[in-house]
Amino acid sequence: MLVLAIDTALAACSTAVLDTADDRILAGESLPMMRGHAEALMPLIARVMDESGKAFADIDRVAVTTGPGSFTGLRVGIAAARGIALAAEKPAVGISTFAAYAAPHIADDKTIPVIAAIDARHEHVYLQVFAPGGRTFTTPRLAPLSDAVRAASEMRSCIVGSAAYAIAAALAESHVRPASIDTRPAPDITWVARRGAGLPEGPSPPKPQYLRAPDAQPQHAAQLPRR
Repeated sequence: MLVLAIDTALAACSTAVLDTADDRILAGESLPMMRGHAEALMPLIARVMDESGKAFADIDRVAVTTGPGSFTGLRVGIAAARGIALAAEKPAVGISTFAAYAAPHIADDKTIPVIAAIDARHEHVYLQVFAPGGRTFTTPRLAPLSDAVRAASEMRSCIVGSAAYAIAAALAESHVRPASIDTRPAPDITWVARRGAGLPEGPSPPKPQYLRAPDAQPQHAAQLPRR
């Protein structure tokens, strides 16, 4: 199976082509960025596809991170994945940003819980806890940073995500040592591809997982009445 993976959920614009026959990344590239995903993504996909030596028609499925993450970034990546899948007449599958972050650590050690936490600003995080082996321990939610710190203090775990450093810093004050810490600002695109290859095809295209309403809201009071 050939999988085209896309991630624009957080602080990177990334894409890769995975050949599952020998678990090999044929081509991949990740550009660190907080903004500008819309302008960078399609040229990036074109370069990676060219380097892989494959055409879009060769791709068996498209995998994309669905959040939580940047509202604009999520829309850019998911729209691209759905458009490419539609044009190539291939399925598109969505992977939560939590699952993409946790995947390499679950694969490395199935005996350690994984706490995936993404910075949501204002002393809050997007949070999900995975039990050993990757089973869901808590469902994804928006939570105070203190909730994530408490969870990490109650179990020896691997802490991953863009909020991992903040959690680890708070734990240090209480002399609690996590099993490991992964503070990278975005998931590894290789694992987005691998997770995408293993998922069943859904009944509908991938959709964003925001976990909270956008900060910017329509100003209904300023709208002019329709005639």
